[in-house]
Amino acid sequence: MSEDMARAAGEILGALDFDANGLVSAVVQQHDTGEVLMLAWMNREAVKRTLESGDVWYWSRSREKLWRKGETSRQTQTLVDFRVDCDGDAVLLLVDQTGVACHTGRRSCFYRAPRDGKLTDIIAVTVEPKELYGGDAP
Repeated sequence: MSEDMARAAGEILGALDFDANGLVSAVVQQHDTGEVLMLAWMNREAVKRTLESGDVWYWSRSREKLWRKGETSRQTQTLVDFRVDCDGDAVLLLVDQTGVACHTGRRSCFYRAPRDGKLTDIIAVTVEPKELYGGDAP
């Protein structure tokens, strides 16, 4: 599949409508369970590297740099499918997630929901952030 995506990279990039900051939102979903793992941002280079390598790359708005998922935490994402929405302003990445997706040490970044009239954590921490990032834990 990744060879097919790499060949289509030019067409995919042409179909995307990047915002004024050169970014497109990326919804990330586990390919076999449908679990929504995270929302991130991609610029042209992140899209290109993802399609060419099969490793998922993002643009960090806070650090203003490209990063490959798992480069520090070893919690990687391998691209299974890349989908572009009808307006071209968002993408859906179907991935095979190794370990946790969230920097908080949870499987999904969507771990809070209303319960008993308050916002409650509904997904437990699987791995302590210090274990993932050492002294550089977010």
